[in-house]
Amino acid sequence: MEQTLPRWEQRVRGVVLVLARLALGYLFFTQLFWKMPPTFGCPADFAFTTANAEGRLQRTSGLCDWIGVEQVWSQRPRPFFVANFDNQGPPEIALDLSWAAQLNGGFLTNVVMPGIRWFGWLVWLAEAWIFVSLFFGLFSRLGGLVAIGISAQLMIGLAGISSPYEWEWSYNQMVVLSLLMFAFAPGRIFGMDAWLRPRLAATAGRGNGLARLLFWLT
Repeated sequence: MEQTLPRWEQRVRGVVLVLARLALGYLFFTQLFWKMPPTFGCPADFAFTTANAEGRLQRTSGLCDWIGVEQVWSQRPRPFFVANFDNQGPPEIALDLSWAAQLNGGFLTNVVMPGIRWFGWLVWLAEAWIFVSLFFGLFSRLGGLVAIGISAQLMIGLAGISSPYEWEWSYNQMVVLSLLMFAFAPGRIFGMDAWLRPRLAATAGRGNGLARLLFWLT
């Protein structure tokens, strides 16, 4: 039978969870300004980054740049969870997720790129919501859920690419941290969810379906 944790350990866990919540929220906040709507930092013609005949990237700007980078790399080998024991030659451990990168590339090519003028809004608003949700602890489980989606897409699209160099674990850790936010709903500690949750509980207890959903998301 699990014993009640000492008060000091409960406080340490709470402080660490709040710090993780604020850090992930602030991370998404810092990424809002280089892709501000309505242009999302793209060129006037919304041209995307491509690769020339030699495979070198022809960079543009803003969201169009990074979407183009993802699309180019979706057609190249994509090993994940790479471990190279001597930092020379091919890695001793790697998981080939080229199929996932190719699916992501198809989605970008057929959905995102043709609709960038509206899809850019969806990306920007999703990241803005993650910041608001996690930084202020408002419906923090929903914020964590959206963060999982955004972080997983970035991981599949960019983690571990060599040009431009993107350290794989910067994206892998975003996914892990987002999973923790979803699992622990950290807005219940020093966040707005701590105020909302008991009020939603009273309404949810009377059989209100929407209130039950909102209660679960806090």
